[in-house]
Amino acid sequence: MPLPKSEWIWFNGEFVPWEQANVHVSSHVLHYGSSVFEGIRAYSTSQGPAVLALDAHVRRLFESCRLTRMAMPYTQEQITSAILELIRRNGHSSCYIRPLVYRGSDSFSLDARSCPTEAAILTIDFGRYLGAEALESGVDVMVSSWRRIAPNTSPVFSKTGGNYVNSQFIAMEAKDYGFVEGIALDVHGFLSEGSGENVFAIYRGAIYTPSFGSSILMGITREIAITLAKELGYEVRETMVPRDLLYVADEIFFTGTAAEITPIRSVDHVPVGEGRRGPITKRVQDEFFAIVNGQVPDRHGWLTHVT
Repeated sequence: MPLPKSEWIWFNGEFVPWEQANVHVSSHVLHYGSSVFEGIRAYSTSQGPAVLALDAHVRRLFESCRLTRMAMPYTQEQITSAILELIRRNGHSSCYIRPLVYRGSDSFSLDARSCPTEAAILTIDFGRYLGAEALESGVDVMVSSWRRIAPNTSPVFSKTGGNYVNSQFIAMEAKDYGFVEGIALDVHGFLSEGSGENVFAIYRGAIYTPSFGSSILMGITREIAITLAKELGYEVRETMVPRDLLYVADEIFFTGTAAEITPIRSVDHVPVGEGRRGPITKRVQDEFFAIVNGQVPDRHGWLTHVT
């Protein structure tokens, strides 16, 4: 699907037309993947568009800059304000938001701290990442032959562009074999995450999800799902998860900004539970969407309304 265009992009501190937000071919980011980014969603509510977990996403963007030794020329308040104004200017009722920070043109050195730090924000109309029917019907996935990045090889806590080369191989392999998505194991053979999603498995009433030590991104939607599941009375165990659990779990679901909360109906052609969305996944989904769509009070302060 072609990337939908919006009228405006925030580009190095200015609002410019989509076609004018260009990067020079000598920019360090094109040669070495030296960028960090975020994926954020704004949802349509009766009070207008509202951005989910905006503060948490912007904070993680700045933490990613710190991990990659990238000097950020803007404050968190400036980025937050730019995101909200860009949504207004582009007239979105709901949208996907992509802040991007990267090293510009100055050097081909691997120590590129002399390169200027540039920044951009895009907002686009965005549907269901894993398919229009995925939220109810679930998706078919495979365990990828590609492992997640080993600890102490790359900063997995940061959303660094270079890290997502690994994710591309996981996603491409899954599509080549006829699956919607792939799940990667960590270097020790334990469950890690999807190419762009965190993973939860439900077994005998408890919810399991890989801990930070399994080379996962500290997902913001993951944290929201954990909070909601605990409020609904479920036990959530953040731990090392063996691959075996994928084949005996009663339910499995993905979480992520793009994926939201998407059930998994099969792994390696083995049906999960009854091969459709399970009751616990549905309860967490229902609670999540009721909050983000403004149908129930935002008791956690997760939404920032675009006023």
